[in-house]
Amino acid sequence: MLFATLILAHGAAFALHSTEPNRATIAKSRHKTRQTHHRRRLAWNPLFRPSHDSLLRQNIEIDRIDLPRIQDDDELEALKAAHSLVPIVESESLKIEHRLDPARRYCRPWTRDFVEDLGQAYYHQFHAKIQVNSAVRTVKVQQKLRRHNRNAAPADGDTASSHLAGVTVDLQRRGMTKQQVRFVERYLFYLRELGLVEPEEERRHWCFHVMVSDRYADWRQSQTIVPHLPAQESEIAVTGSN
Repeated sequence: MLFATLILAHGAAFALHSTEPNRATIAKSRHKTRQTHHRRRLAWNPLFRPSHDSLLRQNIEIDRIDLPRIQDDDELEALKAAHSLVPIVESESLKIEHRLDPARRYCRPWTRDFVEDLGQAYYHQFHAKIQVNSAVRTVKVQQKLRRHNRNAAPADGDTASSHLAGVTVDLQRRGMTKQQVRFVERYLFYLRELGLVEPEEERRHWCFHVMVSDRYADWRQSQTIVPHLPAQESEIAVTGSN
């Protein structure tokens, strides 16, 4: 009887200690949680933050070029037939997100040139492919997207999505190393300073959203090699943002 009583008392004490952590344990757990959240905040420090002003600049450029916002599939197919939109094709240095509708794997010719140039430079540096997640969209597609994603750009107005004009691509950022992200940021920084691109780094989908000006075509013709950044200047610019 005494043995049974001791066993029960010991079991009760063990249960008490195993289910009710002391204050020190709770405090330590909360500290770890705060550290984790802090690291997550530090991990997102992009060079090109999305902004209202950036959307305005993208639409001003589209209006300067006098490009239409593509309304529906009929208009999309007409632009393809006229070769105003050209296909983005996978290659040694470029891949396409498999879920992207083949009918929307198109963009303006100068935007495709930009993607191919960046893909080649990236592959030369890392022997890895740049991935295209999104390209041209119609107003109908953007309206549908807005119903499921409140952060998506509008389908009309001064801040409408630049995807509607076929000048923009989204490039996969998720999965890149810090070195790879830095490389793309430096590449885009250089082109932005020349007024050739308007980039954003989207957090929700972890991608580089890049609108490409038609001026890229003329600039590209003046280049004899894929553009390389002045290492010191671009490094200072990117480092200064951290």
